[in-house]
Amino acid sequence: MLEGAHPVENILEYRGVWVFMEQRGGEMANVSYELLGAGRMLADKLGERLTGVLLGNDVEKLAHETIYYGADMVLLVEHPVLVHYRTQPYAHVLSSLIKERKPEIVLIGATHTGRDLASRVAVRVKAGITADCTEFDIDTEKRLFLMGRPAFGGKTLATIYSEKHRPQMSTGRPGIMKCLPKDIARQGKIERVPFELHEEDIATKLLEFVKSKELNIQAAQIIVSGGRGIGGKEGFGVLEELAQALGGVVGASRAAVDSGWISRDHQVGQTGKTVSPKLYIACGISGAVQHLAGMKTSQTIVAINRDPAAPIFKIADFGVVGDLFEIVPAMTEALKKEKLQ
Repeated sequence: MLEGAHPVENILEYRGVWVFMEQRGGEMANVSYELLGAGRMLADKLGERLTGVLLGNDVEKLAHETIYYGADMVLLVEHPVLVHYRTQPYAHVLSSLIKERKPEIVLIGATHTGRDLASRVAVRVKAGITADCTEFDIDTEKRLFLMGRPAFGGKTLATIYSEKHRPQMSTGRPGIMKCLPKDIARQGKIERVPFELHEEDIATKLLEFVKSKELNIQAAQIIVSGGRGIGGKEGFGVLEELAQALGGVVGASRAAVDSGWISRDHQVGQTGKTVSPKLYIACGISGAVQHLAGMKTSQTIVAINRDPAAPIFKIADFGVVGDLFEIVPAMTEALKKEKLQ
């Protein structure tokens, strides 16, 4: 819990589940739709309304998408000052809405933006926050929000709840929760909320917006990952060829990243990125709990390892015991031949 959090006098005044809908340049972050799926479950168990909170400028089309993915209502705040994310105006708007409308639960994605925003808002509304959660549930008898997050290096899952503080706030890890199917026939209310904001009152000024060239591994549907068994930088060249043949990207374990064999934006795991692709191929990865925490929700997991006792085989859908430097090139060659036919 954050220092400075104070119990509220009347908890029953706080009703409903909110999801902060993170967008950048008019494109919604996937985690926002994932949290709508989780929020829908929470709201239904509580018998409450699910609300998406959308801040930006000229983003009304995303308000409709928020309804299609499960929200009952959208609070839409549009203003030129909000065109790009900045801590001060976004924290002011979201905390003001929370103070005025008193939601019971507030969910925010555990992204760079979400982590920055959630902590500031929690301080302003004098609430606690549970960060980087991977599971959500409701104790319906006590009407408590149960927030599950990895603890002790990912070896156990801690369940955290707040009996006397509202709202109950949490950041959810990307790539873990499941989106609901998009339903364009779904109806909901979009409420435009006016806010008076002035550029001269904002401490930070945006001089230039430069799009990052960092790999967005969380959006990949196919990932070919390498670990300590790759042996060095050169080994990732073999994985890159297979990833290209499959139309995927290369991932890595923390051990490979810490060894300097590949950049950190490729890292999958507890201290890297959480991914949930359709296909995850783990090459030379033993399966430490920290790595498994970041990829175990993949739809299909293929493990290639010399050690038949490697923990990775316990969660793999398909396991191949052998030398990855023989197996992976053979897979790549077979895929190339198939494309030529």
